[in-house]
Amino acid sequence: MNKQLNEEFIKELSKKKKEPEWMLHFRLQSYQAFQKLENPSFGPHLDIDFNSFLYYKSTEDKINHDWNDVKESTRGLFCDLGVIDAEEKYLGGVSNQYESEVIYHNQKEDANIIFMSTDEALQKHPELFQKYFNTLVHYQENKYTALNGAMWSGGTFIYIPPFTKLDRPLQSYFRIDTEALGQFERTIIIVDEGAELSYIEGCTARSYSKNSLHAGVVEIFVGKNAKCRYSTIQNWSTDVYNLVTKRAIVEESGQMEWVDGNIGSYITMKYPSCILKGDYAVGNSISIAYAKKGQYLDAGAKMIHLGKYTKSNIVSKSIAENGGTSNYRGTTKITSQAECSKATIKCDTILMDSNSKSDTYPKNILENNTSTLEHEASVSKVNEEKLFYLKTKGLSEEKAKELLIMGFIKDFKKELPMEYAVELNRLLKE
Repeated sequence: MNKQLNEEFIKELSKKKKEPEWMLHFRLQSYQAFQKLENPSFGPHLDIDFNSFLYYKSTEDKINHDWNDVKESTRGLFCDLGVIDAEEKYLGGVSNQYESEVIYHNQKEDANIIFMSTDEALQKHPELFQKYFNTLVHYQENKYTALNGAMWSGGTFIYIPPFTKLDRPLQSYFRIDTEALGQFERTIIIVDEGAELSYIEGCTARSYSKNSLHAGVVEIFVGKNAKCRYSTIQNWSTDVYNLVTKRAIVEESGQMEWVDGNIGSYITMKYPSCILKGDYAVGNSISIAYAKKGQYLDAGAKMIHLGKYTKSNIVSKSIAENGGTSNYRGTTKITSQAECSKATIKCDTILMDSNSKSDTYPKNILENNTSTLEHEASVSKVNEEKLFYLKTKGLSEEKAKELLIMGFIKDFKKELPMEYAVELNRLLKE
């Protein structure tokens, strides 16, 4: 395939994937929007050379359903990452993407659910796919939703039928292993009336001297009285631009929870969102962002209240160390029609040294007088007295700081699935 990002490349990609004509038209429209749109005017400066990336790479001829059928080198990688072991012990189904395509998929849970790669869903469930695709996150929203629209490949498609409650989580794992690769998965999740889903996502990449680009899009639809929890630990290498748009819409008495961990990447811009459309809908977001040397993490959440008696809660924990920058950026809006609603935002930051930075950029809008919106923020440095006390108990300064950090993020850890809480401990210690 031609490697330059242009209309010819997009036509070749769509043909390779055997897509319908409407999808090719959508890709070309998205590419035209991408060319016209500018980088965001807020957050970190993005100096990206779009001609430097490889925009598509496939390593398998098909999706495998048995690890023994996956190439030995790829299987060994996912084994070392702990993905295969987690599948056997904890999960009701997994979907693993390597480079630009899903290479392994296995489903143990209820056969009535739809759980497959997004590419497969386009082919096997075209009407359901087209009903939801690009309806919640529009390709023209920003430069990177447009790029995703033009180049999307892989990702996860899930449909949970009414009143179906899964006993174990479903998981997707995304891996970049090629220098200067662009990864553009598209995830669509529909949790129908009265259904419940817990979904967990992992992201890693190998380190290179050249930057890679991850620009995913996630659209989640939570039905009446339904519940969805989306847990992420993002541990991209420090040469990855992580520019992601994630959004959920929640119907009457539905609940959406974002549990969002940001440990890696060179630059992250990510603000998981809830549109609380139905009366009594609930949106929660709890997140951490831990920036070290050379990292700029601009993360947060958005809550838009449309229905009456809706509730939202944002808890953000930011840590900056060794010159890193970790910011909270968020929007909470209670509209005029969202009467008797309540929103709370709590942002806590800890700076590990004088070289690190953190700022809070909240936008809080309250448009009626029957609702309440509360915002609390704190920034603190590592407490020298606590460090001294712990060191008198025989701990090194490094171990003492580690203990303070673990205490600082305890609220986040308790919301994670068990295997991800263990993984988070390991990552923070590293």
